[in-house]
Amino acid sequence: MLIDEIKKANLMAMKEHNADKRAAYSMVISRYQGLLTSGKGGEVKDEDVIAILMKFSKELEEEALGYKEAGREDSYRSTLAQKEAVALFLPKLLSEEEIKEIIAGLEDKSVPGVMKYFKVNYAGKADMSLVSKIARGA
Repeated sequence: MLIDEIKKANLMAMKEHNADKRAAYSMVISRYQGLLTSGKGGEVKDEDVIAILMKFSKELEEEALGYKEAGREDSYRSTLAQKEAVALFLPKLLSEEEIKEIIAGLEDKSVPGVMKYFKVNYAGKADMSLVSKIARGA
């Protein structure tokens, strides 16, 4: 499972004394544990872990921009390093062209129809905000 790989990477980061990677992986593991104990039942799948990674990556990107605007260069670099560490475990996302091709082949090109199709068939493999943007413009 993906979470096991992240736990191994966290252990390696600890041995290497890499505080940025350790912070990133520890946060992902913490959010994973939160899902396990949330009381929703069922097991946490790799798709759930990918969703955690994607959300956390976006949060780190926003945080990095805030640090850059505030002139906090050390915090900015640290946050970017954490984002890079998280990106190692993210699957390659579909490109804009690939998304356009998929939408072109769909029968139902309405925004709700496209979003539902991508959520079911491409969860974790496509940036849903990009899919929405293309669907609205297509």
